[in-house]
Order: sequence, then structure tokens, then C-alpha cells
Amino acid sequence: MTPAELSRTVVRAVRSAVDEGALGAIGGMVPETVKVERPRPGGGGDYASGIALKLAAATGRPPREVAEVLRARIAGRPGIALVEISGPGFLNITLERDVQCGVVRQVLASPAAYGYGDALRGEAYDFAAVAEERARIVVEVVVRLLRSQGAAARIVPEAEAEAEGVGEGAPGEVLAVVPCPTPGLVGLVGGDAARWALLRAARHDRPRIDVEALLAQRESNPLFRVRYAYSRSRALTRNALQLGFAAEPGAVPEGERLLGLLRDHPGVLEGAARHRAPDRLARHLEAVADELLRFQHAVLPLGDEKPSAAHRSRLALAEAAGTVLAGGLSLLGIDAPELL
Repeated sequence: MTPAELSRTVVRAVRSAVDEGALGAIGGMVPETVKVERPRPGGGGDYASGIALKLAAATGRPPREVAEVLRARIAGRPGIALVEISGPGFLNITLERDVQCGVVRQVLASPAAYGYGDALRGEAYDFAAVAEERARIVVEVVVRLLRSQGAAARIVPEAEAEAEGVGEGAPGEVLAVVPCPTPGLVGLVGGDAARWALLRAARHDRPRIDVEALLAQRESNPLFRVRYAYSRSRALTRNALQLGFAAEPGAVPEGERLLGLLRDHPGVLEGAARHRAPDRLARHLEAVADELLRFQHAVLPLGDEKPSAAHRSRLALAEAAGTVLAGGLSLLGIDAPELL
């Protein structure tokens, strides 16, 4: 279950409570979407939502009372193992372990499309073609992100833009992007390193350009870490085959953090698309890579140890993480080499 799917589950619980009169009349306050996020300090579970606090004013009831109404309705939904209330009325939701494994299965079953959705289906976006190096790259990636969420998006050719008035209010959009402080960066460091440097910073921020650091093939270079983590995931698969076993999704208690990052990936893509923010995706890939590099040492048997179901489950999680890294780099227009 992804955060988007869990959000829909919570929305259905709210609507059910309203339809049954359990929350009273709240008019147009039934939300179309509900934000779910990592639990705050003091909270438990896999995800948390503050929807009860938002509905409390409309219902005239204390937030914890609203939370209890919703807790009872969410707890019985498929895939939900436990719902608890913390603080002033936060809902803390724990997913069933089989559902957690389902995320890995989903990634491996649709490697090219995991995280893609239809949240922006029916929306259309036109962007003016731009010549400045960084703006051109940012617009190109924003178009990819929007399309990944079901939107129709394109870059309008300059001649067409002039004819239709793009950049002057209609029918398109000009993104505000701080220019690259080092002209010709692609020629200095290559396309992949330049893209990472120009996309990793928020488009309203001035990117930091250190040519030597961008070319460094070591873990102090974030792009190197992301690509290296992907190459390690591929190496683990090759090594496992040599040992006579393959990936099979299952419970991986020691991989909860990595699994959580994979669950978050669809939401990251949607947020990056909505906010025209490729930097969100780049930072997410760094987090996945760093966690995969920590996790990789537990994947293969050590010494005379025989491959077990646990090793197959760990390998499946590592392969899923590598898949997310490759897919994310592809959206950024960056190559993901298997050997590095």
C-alpha cells in the first residue's frame, strides 16, 4: 500500500463517518485527499495523519473524539494492521506486513512505471522553450514528471509560443529558474553530472558548482552514490544467481526504513510534478541510495551460510530499491550504469 492508496483509504473512512452521521453535518469539509506522512516524534506506526485535527472545528468535537470515530473505521480496512491515536488526535497507522511485501512485488512487476499515477490526469501544461542551460534542463524534466502523473505536458516551440503568446500570460507557463552560474557546464563535466548539479538544487536557488567534486568517483559525490547504489543492486542479483538463488518478496524486518522509502516514491513523484520541483526527486534518490548501501551487506549469505528465505526476501528488496533508483535517474535524464 502506497501513501496515495492509504490516503484514499482514510478519505473513504471520513466519508463513511459523515454518511452515517457519526461526525454530524460538516458541509463541504469532506476532503478529496488526506495527507499521510511519516509519524512525528512520539508517534508510532508506518504513517500518520492529522485529519482529525482539521475536522474537529467543523464538527464541534474534540480532535481525539473525531480521531476515535475515524480510527474505528480505518482499522477494519484491508491492509491495515493497527490504528492508534497519539498526541492531540493524530492517527498512527501500521500496515500489515503482507501489504509491505506487496510494495516490493509492485515495483518488480512494473519496473518502468512504479510511482507513475493519474493524479493529474485531465490537466494540460504548456511551457515556453528556453535557451538558458539550466532552465532548459529543468523544464524538460518537469514535463516528464507531469506526464508521469497523467498530465498532458509539452514544451512549446519558440515560433508557436510567439504566435500564441506563451510567456505573456497565455496559453503557457515560463518557469522561474535561477540560471546556471557556470555557462557551458555540460561541456565541462558531461551531461549526467551537469544535470544532477542543476536539478539537485531547488530551481529558485543558485546551484553550487564544483567541477572537481562533480567529477569525483567517490561516495562524497551524491550522484556517484546514487549510481553506485544502483550498480550494487545489480551486482547482488548476479552474485545471488552464482550462489543458486533468486529474489522472492517476503518480510524483511531489518529493511523497514528502505521499504518505507520505496513506499514514499509515488508520493515523491507526485509532489515533484505538482510543485515543478525535480530537486525533490533527486534528494529522494539520495536517501534511497544511502539506505540501500547500508542494507546491502545483509543481502547475501556469509561464509558457509546457506541461502534462505530471508536472503531471497532481502534480495527482492534490494532489487526493488535499485529499480526505483534507475527509474528516478531516467526521469532526470541521467544514465544508470550497471557496472561502475
